[in-house]
Amino acid sequence: MPQTDLSRYQNKAFHRGAPHWKELLWLLCSALLFRHSLALFNGLKIQALQFFGAKVGTGVVIKPSVHIKFPWKLTIGDHVWIGEKVWIDNLDQVTIGGHCCLSQGAMLLCGNHNYKKVTFDLITAPITLEDGVWIGAQSLVCPGVKCGSHAVLAVKSVATQDLEAYTIYQGNPAVAKQVRKVEP
Repeated sequence: MPQTDLSRYQNKAFHRGAPHWKELLWLLCSALLFRHSLALFNGLKIQALQFFGAKVGTGVVIKPSVHIKFPWKLTIGDHVWIGEKVWIDNLDQVTIGGHCCLSQGAMLLCGNHNYKKVTFDLITAPITLEDGVWIGAQSLVCPGVKCGSHAVLAVKSVATQDLEAYTIYQGNPAVAKQVRKVEP
């Protein structure tokens, strides 16, 4: 059987944002502090994220079994809640505003592949959650989506396009269902 030249299938345009040694060190740290089921060391988790280049506000809570791909491509505002089993697959920049909630099992997905090319190139785009956004349990935010201030993505919904501010979205793909009224 002839060997295939796999180098032609590599996406040379993708930049991981850090040297390989830093990524390897992050994987070890992530396994020890983030990817277990024990609710321990929130302060240490915050310090680790900051050490690896994340910008993290005050009052952030990171629950157990959270996966963060590249902390150096992550900004988290003040008083953010990141629930159990959240997956931040930030192949591109992810910005989470203040007072946001990522419920259990939510996923922020910054990358996809170009199925139209034989090289299956990786395509990435940033995700922005403005202040007060709530991403419901087991919901998915796709690459390039911007969630406007205080938008809600309901449980098990998929945001494939931008979400307007103060609007509740539901479904796959998510559609606007009603206005979100926030009381003082």
